[in-house]
Amino acid sequence: MSDFQNQYESKKIDLEHALAQVQSGQTIYNSYNALEPVDFLTALHTVAERVEEVRIQHCGVFRPYECIANPAYKGRIIPCTGFSDDYTRATHEYQVTEFTPAHLHNGLTRGRPGGEVDLFVALVSPMDKHGYFSFGLDNIIESDMIRRAKKVILEVNPNVPRVGGYTEVHISEVDFLYESSTPLLKLPELEPDETDEQIGSHVASLVEDGSTIQLGFGKIPDAVAHHFYDKNDLGVHTEMITSAVAHLSERGVITGKRKTLLPGKIVGTFALGSQKLYDFLEENPAVWMLPGRYVNDPHNIAKNYRMVSVNSALQVDLTGQICSESLGPMQFAGTGGAADFAIGATHSEGGKNIIAFRSTARGGLVSRIGALLSQGSVVTISRNDIDYIVTEYGVARMKGANIAERVEALIQIAHPDFRDELKADAKKYKLW
Repeated sequence: MSDFQNQYESKKIDLEHALAQVQSGQTIYNSYNALEPVDFLTALHTVAERVEEVRIQHCGVFRPYECIANPAYKGRIIPCTGFSDDYTRATHEYQVTEFTPAHLHNGLTRGRPGGEVDLFVALVSPMDKHGYFSFGLDNIIESDMIRRAKKVILEVNPNVPRVGGYTEVHISEVDFLYESSTPLLKLPELEPDETDEQIGSHVASLVEDGSTIQLGFGKIPDAVAHHFYDKNDLGVHTEMITSAVAHLSERGVITGKRKTLLPGKIVGTFALGSQKLYDFLEENPAVWMLPGRYVNDPHNIAKNYRMVSVNSALQVDLTGQICSESLGPMQFAGTGGAADFAIGATHSEGGKNIIAFRSTARGGLVSRIGALLSQGSVVTISRNDIDYIVTEYGVARMKGANIAERVEALIQIAHPDFRDELKADAKKYKLW
C-alpha cells in the first residue's frame, strides 16, 4: 500500500464523525452547485440541538436541505448566501438566511470583516495514484478554501469527473474524508420554443466569427447556442460551462484558436448541466476550471478579443438599467457574475455586452420593459455598461445612444400590447 493510500485510510471516517466536527460559533463553507456535498448538507440539521450560531456559507442550493429550508433551526444553523434560491425565497419572511450582496469575482475579499473559515466541506473525485482529488465541476471558491480553512473534510464520490485547471487537492491538505455514491446534480436540457429561438437568432446576429463567448443558463442561452452552429472559431471564457458548450465544441464551432487570453482553452469557474456535459469535461485537456476571482475579474475578461457576454434580466427600464436579481425589494437571485462580465465585455476590444430576455412575464400579463423599475428593485448592471438589449421583437442598441434614443429603441422591442402605455409613461416622466 502506498503512503498516499495509508494517509487516505488514516483520515477516513464516516458521516457521523464528519458532523461531529461541527461546533457552535463556526463558519462553514461548502463546495457549490454540482459539487454540493449532498450527504453532509442533508444531515447537517441533526447537529442543531447541540450547537448555536453555526454559519453555513453556500451559493444557492438545488435541494431542500433541512438546515436551509426549515425555519425551525433558526439561530442554530444560519444559512448565508450571496445568491437566493427557491428555498431561501420560501423562508424569507422568517428571516432565516443572511444575504450578502457581492460580485462573484471579489465575494471572498468583501466578505465578513475578519471572518475565519473553520471548516470547508467539499465534494470531490476519488484520489489518483499521486494522492490528488479533483473538485473539477466547481472552482468558484474551492481552491481558495482548501488553503484558507482551518479544517478540510472531503466527501469522496466516484461520480465526480476530473477536470483540469487548479482543481486538485492533495491528501496531505485534508483532515478527514468519507465516501459517498450519491448521484450528481444534473439539469435537464430544456427545448427552446419559438420565442426563445427568435431571441437566439437576434443575439447570434451580433456575434462575429472568432468571438469569445459567455452564456448563462436557461432556454434562451441554449437557443442562442443553436444559432451559433454556423459560426467559426468561437472561444469560451465563462462563469458557467453549460451543456450547450459541449454541443458547440463537438460540432467544431468552439476551437478557441483566436482567443487572446489562454488560447485554445475553454475557461470557466463552474459547470452544471447534463451527464453528457460531465462526460465531455472528464479529463478533457481543452477545459480549465479556474478560480472565480480570476475568471470573473473584469480585467481578465477584457483581455479576450471580441468578448461577448450574454445574460438575462427580470426587468429593464427605458433608460437601460438592468435588474436581474430582485422582484421589487424581494431578493430573487443574486448579482453573481452579471456585472463582472458586463464590465469586462465593454472593455474588451470589439467586445459586446448583451442582455436578452422574453418581453413579458406571467403569461404575457406583465411587460419586462418598464418606464421605471419597480419600487425597490435592485440595479444589477448600470445603464452605462450595456451595449445591446434583445427580446423576441428585435435588438435595441444602447451603446452610444442618448436617453431619448434608448426610450424609442426599447419601446420598439417591447411587446406590442404595452407600447402605447410605455410611450405615455415616457412622456409622463420626461424621459428625454
